[in-house]
Amino acid sequence: MPDMLRATGIPGVLPAALRAYTGMACPSRQRAASVCCTAKRSRSMTSVAQLLKTKPNHTTVFTVEADDSVYDAIKLMAEKGIGALVVTEGDSIAGIVTERDYARKVVLMDRSSKATPVRDIMSKAVRFVRPDQSTDDCMALMTERRMRHLPVIENDRLVGMVSIGDLVKNIIAEQQFTIQQLEFYIHGERP
Repeated sequence: MPDMLRATGIPGVLPAALRAYTGMACPSRQRAASVCCTAKRSRSMTSVAQLLKTKPNHTTVFTVEADDSVYDAIKLMAEKGIGALVVTEGDSIAGIVTERDYARKVVLMDRSSKATPVRDIMSKAVRFVRPDQSTDDCMALMTERRMRHLPVIENDRLVGMVSIGDLVKNIIAEQQFTIQQLEFYIHGERP
């Protein structure tokens, strides 16, 4: 595997792609960012930080360089059993690349994955969440934007990745906990 494909232990500077989305680079985008990135707090008991702690290797975020081949990116995703990689240029985040990007922009366009650089198919407008947001915030953003992966940014650093699968597992766990508590209540037992 090329050295350029690596797991980062989490450092990263707030990239231009994220600055543009959050409105720091362009004041006219600030309203859109507040709608997507600071969605109204909701009923979920779980924060993104709590959700990340339940994931194995939650402090590892896999990345790929923008100039690496799509083939190498897809190979890393397959090896790690993940569906998205944060794309970097040096120490900055340049975008995100997903299996969906590969299917739509390489396979369907009959392009060579070995000859196509990741930068040609990545999404440059990176949507993200913060650790203090709720899992419901993530679900709302993913549903609205029809996406399956959200990088987690804290203090201008990449600290994790949340997938739709992570959220579904969390919802199931919360519902099972609620059912258990109701059963204890109905039967007059203490948990």
